Amino acid sequence: MEFYIPTETGELAAFCAAAVTGLLGLFALFAPRTALKLAGLQTRDGSREGLAFVRSAGGFYAGLAIVALMMAQDWIYMAIGGGFALAAFGRILSLMSDGAFTVKNLLVLFAQVVLGGLPLAYVFGFF
Repeated sequence: MEFYIPTETGELAAFCAAAVTGLLGLFALFAPRTALKLAGLQTRDGSREGLAFVRSAGGFYAGLAIVALMMAQDWIYMAIGGGFALAAFGRILSLMSDGAFTVKNLLVLFAQVVLGGLPLAYVFGFF
C-alpha cells in the first residue's frame, strides 16, 4: 500500500481535516499538560488520571486520523466528520446552557465545525 495524497479539491479538504486531527491528537498524546493548559484545565495535586485521559483521547484522535490518511476511504472521513459534528453540538449546548459563552469557546466551536464540515461535505458530495 502506498501513501496517497488526493488531487481532487473535496478529497484534499477531507484529507487536510484528517491531517489536522492527527496533529492535534499527537499533540495531546505527547504533551498532555500543555494540552490541558491550553484548554484551561488542570489535574488535581497528586492525581495522574487526567493526564492518562488526555493521552488516551489524543491517541484515539491520532489513530483515527492516521487510518483516514492511510486508507483514504469515504466512511473513515465520515467518522471524523461525524465525531467533530457531535463535538460541535456538545459545545453549542454548553454555550447555551452552561454559561460558557467566551471567545475561546467560539474559536474552538469554529474549528470543530470546519474540521467536521470538510470531511462531511466531501463525503456527501458538496465538493
